[in-house]
Amino acid sequence: MTEKSFEFISYSSSEGIGSLTLNRPPVNVIHIPMLHEFEQAIELAGGDTDLKVLILNAEGKFFSAGVDVADHTPERVGVMIPLFDRVCKILADFPLPTIAKVHGHALGGGCELVICCDFAYMAEGARIGQPEIQLAAMAPIAALRLPMLVGPRWTARLLFTGEQLEAVKAAEIGLIDEVLPLDELNSGVQRLVDKLSQLSAAALRMNKRGYLMGLSSWDGLMDDMERLYLEELMESEDATEGLHAFLEKRKPVWKNK
Repeated sequence: MTEKSFEFISYSSSEGIGSLTLNRPPVNVIHIPMLHEFEQAIELAGGDTDLKVLILNAEGKFFSAGVDVADHTPERVGVMIPLFDRVCKILADFPLPTIAKVHGHALGGGCELVICCDFAYMAEGARIGQPEIQLAAMAPIAALRLPMLVGPRWTARLLFTGEQLEAVKAAEIGLIDEVLPLDELNSGVQRLVDKLSQLSAAALRMNKRGYLMGLSSWDGLMDDMERLYLEELMESEDATEGLHAFLEKRKPVWKNK
């Protein structure tokens, strides 16, 4: 058995089952210190030779309300975006199957963590989506991952409108795997875990490698996506206005440039 607790993240494993938990309640707003801890925790999990499956879950009311808006500001975004992208890539490339267990809303960066997992189970009544456009921002990981999950039409709708989907609709379009009543979420995930835990860890690793080969087309786009975000989006007046309006709790005034 392995256990490691950080300030905002915890990791434990037992009998081949790993659990990585977001622990910044009530809504698990992701900030730079939390991302550093996430990176350390998932690297620890990746080195666990007895592991067969990794569950990503959270404490508190929400799975995650997304990345802290304060970390999108010009003085921090140059650190935050590459760090968040790196965390998402490590999660997406994790050498064994990963399951997101989503008990509450998963928005913005929280949604992006979910779509970087191989499976996603969600509680009834929870919502998922990418509201970044409402702050004149964008969701780089979602722009790369969503097309392979839900196709171009739904990707456009989610990215261009910021619409948040109820869990049932998210399952209908293939964004998540299954919706369960909250009190059945743990048992639903456990059924999948039980299936995976009966299999060969070596075979699971080989199958995950093959699976990632089929999804590898997004890898070469990461640098281009970061340049688009940091060198073009963050230079726009509306991106700055959107962030300031959110932090000042007022309605933004767009200049459309």
